[in-house]
Amino acid sequence: MGKILAFANQKGGIGKTTSAINIAASVAVEGKKVLMVDCDPQGNTSSGLGINKKNLKSTVYDLLVGRCETKNAIIKTEYTNLWALPANISLAGAEFELVTLEDRAYRLKNALESVKDDFDYIFIDCPPSLGILTINALAASNGVVIPMQCEYFALEGLSQLMITIRRIKELYNTDLEITGIIITMYNGRLNLSNQVLEELKKYYAAKLFKTAVPRSVRISEAPSYGMPICYYDKNSKGGEAYEEIAKELITRI
Repeated sequence: MGKILAFANQKGGIGKTTSAINIAASVAVEGKKVLMVDCDPQGNTSSGLGINKKNLKSTVYDLLVGRCETKNAIIKTEYTNLWALPANISLAGAEFELVTLEDRAYRLKNALESVKDDFDYIFIDCPPSLGILTINALAASNGVVIPMQCEYFALEGLSQLMITIRRIKELYNTDLEITGIIITMYNGRLNLSNQVLEELKKYYAAKLFKTAVPRSVRISEAPSYGMPICYYDKNSKGGEAYEEIAKELITRI
């Protein structure tokens, strides 16, 4: 049975989608079958995996509103052991359409039920908000991976996210746990980065991944080619960092 992990943080621009794509691809390279679920209406995860969002017959939106079966929406990417449930802007409509449904928090969980035994891991990229799409992702997941930058507001947002995760665990998913916290865009030469990292170690030492992802031009370039970093430039500092995180993630689970 596949483990389901949500990549979540309500703060945008912190490398959440980048981390989801690159860890999924790196775990897949390790020989694990991985399904990447794009739960963000921006569809950046889909395009970051080389999927043309304009030509999609079925998306995560269609699953959530019951228009298609899960297996019919899954796309095999061009990368080893990596499949995707893509999304595009149509997913924004789900925020409104799900409100009136009784099982609105469990639509994604129910959709993944029929395919979770086909994969070792299912990763869900959440939108940068705490709305119904993120609730669906967290209700469906065994664990949460939290990417964050070493900045003051990110630290403040982490406290809010922890409260939200506890609340969702109480209301929707008693099995939900925090798998780990990933430091992204790290610059060890900045005092602020080191100060925030020390604060994180003080309160969340057991949850921090050992490897921080450095700020990297190569990581930023890779999505424009629709490629994970392990295919675009495996030997770059960013590629090596995500490879180490992927290996640690496998051992944690």
